[in-house]
Amino acid sequence: MKIVVISPSPANLAQVAATLRATGDASVVAVEGGMGRLRERVAAEAPDVVVVDGMCHDSAELAEVEALNLHGSRLGIILLCANQSPDFLIRAMRAGVREVLGSPPSATELGAAVARLAARSADHARGAGRVLAFIPCKGGSGSTFLACNVAWALAEAGKSVLLVDMNLQFGDAVLFLHDHKPKTTLADVARNIARLDASLLLASLVHVGPRLGILAAPEDPGQAVEVRPESVDALLGVAVGLFDFIVLDMGRSLDAVAIKALDHAERVYPVMQTTLPFVRDAHRLLGVFRSLGYPASKIELIVNRHERGGEITLDDIERTLGCAPRHLVPNSFEAVAAAVNHGRPIAEVARGNPVAHAVQEIAESLLPRAAEPAGWLARLRRREQRA
Repeated sequence: MKIVVISPSPANLAQVAATLRATGDASVVAVEGGMGRLRERVAAEAPDVVVVDGMCHDSAELAEVEALNLHGSRLGIILLCANQSPDFLIRAMRAGVREVLGSPPSATELGAAVARLAARSADHARGAGRVLAFIPCKGGSGSTFLACNVAWALAEAGKSVLLVDMNLQFGDAVLFLHDHKPKTTLADVARNIARLDASLLLASLVHVGPRLGILAAPEDPGQAVEVRPESVDALLGVAVGLFDFIVLDMGRSLDAVAIKALDHAERVYPVMQTTLPFVRDAHRLLGVFRSLGYPASKIELIVNRHERGGEITLDDIERTLGCAPRHLVPNSFEAVAAAVNHGRPIAEVARGNPVAHAVQEIAESLLPRAAEPAGWLARLRRREQRA
């Protein structure tokens, strides 16, 4: 691993560089100077991690980080700063900073932060479990319903799936697929994050079937504070080694915890409906994703409860948002309400329903397609399909 350390303080620079070199596993380049040298040194050194010290008061400095991440979102950035107010942490995470530590940091804190970034990079490199995030553009979008039913469809396709309820204060995803109160929640796992391993994670799930488990949201909204960004890192670090898919049912809050979870996602599915308030909030949400440096290929917009002939058309949405919806889920209120009220997937309640077909199509878009038969057999099948 190659690490670049930038600091205007010679003393801090020497201390941080020495701490990192002491691990013996990293090549460390120490650069004396300010944020103005960030892009120059990243271009010259092509590091895996950048540690930036002492630049945490000017919003223009965070803009430098944001601009850098637009060109390389997999670069790990650690900011060393005494200013760690909640507002600053959120702005830093949105700019692309992945870890914020004190200045100067302790050897333990710095080593742990670098280890987390290394583990995240290794997960991407080995093609581990795929993380998907469903997020509402506005309350009542139906994103929890879709997250739960897509997770169920993937499990039915033979994949191992973990559904994590990331709506930390008012999450109820477990009710969409199960009728028992969970004994363990995400807050309990976060409280014991230091000893989290495969056995503890599996024991903490509500098992809906042999291939689908749910990690429920905290029962008490006050327990949401137990879940921290580092908890999300550790949880997903274990989960990607156990499951083919990890489906995150996100809440509406875009705090440091939510951004950390979204960072891990291979695909993010914003869910909206065709009304003006949804279009307005979708525009805001997509703007946040752009500021986080997420590539367009990561975002797949879902229009839920879609009906033809509405006042707001799909063309209107594309013109306003700058991107076309990737998935359409038709309106079928009675069937969806029946599935939710019974705590069962839509495919079991109304298998032939258009909503069930739309959910299946989203799941199938994530699965490898069977190879097209070659030669005369392929031509024969195509003729039969056309007949």
